[in-house]
Amino acid sequence: MNKDQISIPSILKIEKGVTSQIGSYLKDADLTQVTILFGNGLISMFGDTVFKSCEEAGVKILHHQEMDTVDFNDITNLAFELPNKTQAIIGMGGGKVIDAAKYIGYVLRIPFISVPTSSSSDGFSSSSASLTVGGHRKSVPAKMAYGILVDTDVIKSAPVRFLFSGIGDMVAKISSTYDWQHEEDQGYLEVNDFAFMIAKKAVNSFVRTPFESIEEDLFLKELLDSLAMSGVANEIAGSSAPTSGSEHLISHALDQLLTKPQLHGVQVGIATYIMCKICDHRWKRVDTVFTKTGFWDYCATLDLNVADFEEAIDMAPQIKPHRHTYLHEEKYRDLAKALLKEDPKLTAILH
Repeated sequence: MNKDQISIPSILKIEKGVTSQIGSYLKDADLTQVTILFGNGLISMFGDTVFKSCEEAGVKILHHQEMDTVDFNDITNLAFELPNKTQAIIGMGGGKVIDAAKYIGYVLRIPFISVPTSSSSDGFSSSSASLTVGGHRKSVPAKMAYGILVDTDVIKSAPVRFLFSGIGDMVAKISSTYDWQHEEDQGYLEVNDFAFMIAKKAVNSFVRTPFESIEEDLFLKELLDSLAMSGVANEIAGSSAPTSGSEHLISHALDQLLTKPQLHGVQVGIATYIMCKICDHRWKRVDTVFTKTGFWDYCATLDLNVADFEEAIDMAPQIKPHRHTYLHEEKYRDLAKALLKEDPKLTAILH
């Protein structure tokens, strides 16, 4: 990426009632012929509102469909089947459909509009997509969102587990930034100071937000704003290093090891606590957030196995061999595995 050219969203709306205004936001951006991809089952939930909004604004929907796959071949085939006059691709739903839409935007070189319906991760604002290539999930370059439209009322309507996932993925920026600095200190990677600052400001703003309920508008907006900022940090850095460190490697390893992995942000959140505790990096803050939000209580309802986390910790360096996070060093892997059986927070959720 040319460091003198940084893509940031031209449209950013995170507030109540966004869904009924999608058409006007597109019209204002001179995007009047679009394709919309919906997540599985979402046309029946939000289709009428979106279609009416576009019709009233004079925005023509050239094609729309539900999409429940991240298979590379399926997505590229669809990209070249879309109407030639498509000016923008809109992805409305969870991670799968947003990854599909952002990759289509990348392939066709057209604007991608991100409309997440849950707060499960920062994927709605990142410029990479997780696709299935040759039977394996792989992170590939994609399109930074031209627009991010988030309706906090829609986010509230999603199952609460997605909120816990978003909380875990956001708090992970505490450990990922320390990992990135560690890599520079060890002579492996160079930290981009501006991207580093954005990532730290994003997580600090979130963890200091006062709240009584995680479904409060202020809490949701702060979470989503911070997740969006994380995507911008990655764009500035030209990689996911600001927001993805050891804790993400553990989660990616679990994805490969388990038949039914937990939500990405849930796995990442637990791994964040592990890494912060063994490195003595703000682990008390992480614990406070997880306790007050109910994240730990939710994790206790899951069938989490200590042996899976041990294996994932050992596998972590193989996930990204070109990196040099704390887990790429044996002493930290040993500390992490020992902590699984010694720390009361972890022994309460791992069996």
